[in-house]
Amino acid sequence: MSIHPVREWTPEQTLAATSAEIPGWLKTTVRGLFGIGVVVFIVGIITAPDRAWRAFHANWLFFAALSSAGVTFVAVQRITTARWSRHVIRFMEAYVAFLPVAFVFLLLTLFVGRAYVFPWTHEAYPSPEKAIYFNSTFLTLRDILIFAILTGMGIWYIYTSLRLDVGRIPEWGAKWAAGWRERMRTGFGEERREIHSTHSLQGKLAVFSVLAFAFGWSVLSWDLSMGLSLHFQSTLYSWWFFMGAWLCALMLFSLITMAWNRRLAGADGLIQTVHFHDIGKLCFAFTAFWGYLTFGQYLVIWYGNLGEETFFMHLRLSPPWTWVTVGSVILVFFAPFFGLLSRAAKVYRPTMALFALSSLIGMWLMRYIEVYPSGYGVVPSLPFGIWEIGVAMLYLGAWGWSYIAFMDAFPRIRVTLSTSEYRDEVQVPVNPETMEPLPAHE
Repeated sequence: MSIHPVREWTPEQTLAATSAEIPGWLKTTVRGLFGIGVVVFIVGIITAPDRAWRAFHANWLFFAALSSAGVTFVAVQRITTARWSRHVIRFMEAYVAFLPVAFVFLLLTLFVGRAYVFPWTHEAYPSPEKAIYFNSTFLTLRDILIFAILTGMGIWYIYTSLRLDVGRIPEWGAKWAAGWRERMRTGFGEERREIHSTHSLQGKLAVFSVLAFAFGWSVLSWDLSMGLSLHFQSTLYSWWFFMGAWLCALMLFSLITMAWNRRLAGADGLIQTVHFHDIGKLCFAFTAFWGYLTFGQYLVIWYGNLGEETFFMHLRLSPPWTWVTVGSVILVFFAPFFGLLSRAAKVYRPTMALFALSSLIGMWLMRYIEVYPSGYGVVPSLPFGIWEIGVAMLYLGAWGWSYIAFMDAFPRIRVTLSTSEYRDEVQVPVNPETMEPLPAHE
């Protein structure tokens, strides 16, 4: 049996293999989507403000939660000291670029579109406790603070990851980020020490990032999704919501990794079949977990048979919402779960892309079904049309534009942790000051 040696890449080779220009047509497309979406949204605000703002909010829940979950998954890679993802995880780190945009969009909803989205602006509170919790000032301030913390921690963590690469390589990238790259190089020291000091700092940031994600999106899901119906409450809702975002982040990760592998012709030795298999296994696992949470939440509400809970599910399983609800569950759970059972389906690009798109479209419909029935109740026809499609184009364009800007400005792979002779020393923690191994209990 022959043994194929593993190729050792230099920083220069890695950069050369991953520096292909992003197609101009793609940049034009995302900007065009954003421009058309903005026009549709503005016209919608004038002619159908309730539809326009609800579409804006439903898309915010989808894209903002997905981006935050992706950054948190990157932090989890540090907590587990993962090595398998070093060559591809930068594709997910770029999710962070949308978070500042999402923060601005949240401010728009909370201050400009609130009357069209949130029931606490015009409905009576069902209890004194909810009157306190959904107090306008209290809710607005806590949601802004929470999302600002999530955005700030995400940027901080990804900044440390980028700095480890930018500090070692020649100047490269879009002009808009030249100042950021120069700041990253300032004070950059000896390679081995920088690897360990960055690893140590990221260990602390990663733990706080995961805790902030779980707590922050619990509150945000209660306030901005579950709270759209003042009478409904579910203790499992937050887990169900943010693990749906986690699943979306992974499904999109699989699509983007395929796209970059196709685009970066010289990176075949960096992006390998095993990466697609590993990402596919994660997608399959969290599809199963999301299905478990969905059924667990539904089952408890069904056998509890309490009117203040069952109405939420009953409405979404009544016309005209029925097939949107059922269809979203089929697209998010049943199709990917049974479709991705085999290894072949995970590593064969067309099938993986099909089930990833199925999951993402299904979750987008799930966000729609979280928002719209709470605002409209029982209606003769489904409120879905130009406003929903146009605003989705706005968000898709904004997300794509942010992502491309990031990938144009920074190295597209973790150059240092992929090429440095010291890269695997981080598996054994050391004191970044003395470079001595830490005792096991530390």
